[in-house]
Amino acid sequence: MSFKDHKMIKSIVLFFSVMGPGIITASVGNNSAGIATYSLAGAHFGYNLIWCFLPMTIALIIAQEMSARMAVATGKGLADLIRENFGVKITFYLMLIFFITNLICIMAEFSGIAASMEIFHISKYISVPVSAFLVWMLVVKGTYKLMERIFLGLSFLYISYIISGIIAHPNWKIAFNQIIFPQTKLNFESTVMLIGMIGTTITPWMQFYLQSTIVEKRISVDDYGHERLDVVIGCILSTVVAFFIVIACAATLFNSGIRVETVQDAALALNPLAGPYASALFAFGLFNAAIFAVSILPLSTAYCICEGMGWDEGVDKQFEEAPEFFSLYTAMIVIGAGIVLIPKFPLLKVMYLSQVGNGVLLPVIMIFMLSLINNKSVMGEFTNTKMFNMVATLITVVVIILNILMIFFSLLHY
Repeated sequence: MSFKDHKMIKSIVLFFSVMGPGIITASVGNNSAGIATYSLAGAHFGYNLIWCFLPMTIALIIAQEMSARMAVATGKGLADLIRENFGVKITFYLMLIFFITNLICIMAEFSGIAASMEIFHISKYISVPVSAFLVWMLVVKGTYKLMERIFLGLSFLYISYIISGIIAHPNWKIAFNQIIFPQTKLNFESTVMLIGMIGTTITPWMQFYLQSTIVEKRISVDDYGHERLDVVIGCILSTVVAFFIVIACAATLFNSGIRVETVQDAALALNPLAGPYASALFAFGLFNAAIFAVSILPLSTAYCICEGMGWDEGVDKQFEEAPEFFSLYTAMIVIGAGIVLIPKFPLLKVMYLSQVGNGVLLPVIMIFMLSLINNKSVMGEFTNTKMFNMVATLITVVVIILNILMIFFSLLHY
């Protein structure tokens, strides 16, 4: 074996040793709310909005790369850095908004579990408690290594949406023409949908979770090149999955003139149009996304709040070592699952409020991230280059504008 081959094999082994945080974080961004958004985009607008996936991918990579770089350069989570550089008071209010917003999102994910399992004729009074217990057991009784392996497995199960999209026999010529030469006619409804699609791509919890898991995994500066690849692959896979969700619904529901209002409607409507396999895969994808997100969201929240408050945190710790961390995680799962089981709970309205909460928080987090990553006393030699900073600043400004619009439209609808 030549030196070059040996070096390549070593590089591949190193990549697989650090792989995980980037792919998991980006994948779980396709949660049940995101899938609902993409499904309705395809069902209502066909192929007209798929051009946005290219800029969405670039924006996601930029945001996630900055989080990953801060993690390896400082060895600290994002909440930790905000507390150290901006004070406890600001951090406390950020954590409070973060807690409330994520708790509402967790309710939405448990609702996604219930909706997907009802397609398979399983009552929510069975699916929700069982899922909540299994998720709780995984984190409280498991280890980080076990948890990461399971989460990576769930990440790759999103392939069900890619298969579902292929089975739907989309018009690839029209699809690729829309990517290269967009011909979208923007009106009020399509603008709201476009904002929703872009707004679900980068969320506050993703930045906190990615940074925290890289720190817990103890990925060093020497391994950063491999972790950056992990981030890029995760972001690309995430948007490819979202692309196929839109494609599947565009090729079937839009072409048949079928109007759906929920992702559950979309899965059921696929049965007569693309066959039972496409419908079942779509429903299974929703369940996978919901249970994945319901594992990650409370974990991200617990990491973030414990870092911000200076408490011990980490999946590999015992309850006695990090009582606040495990108590927060448990409370969010119990409350989220319990509320979804309340008959006639106005979950849709609550989901709109969570969207507003994310819209308020994300621009603030992005500004903090830009400030931190350009601070040489924090980042040393790992600050943004001028070109990277220009792109990151532009994306931050666009994200702020889009989230202001999203808040406006959400409040208008509410």
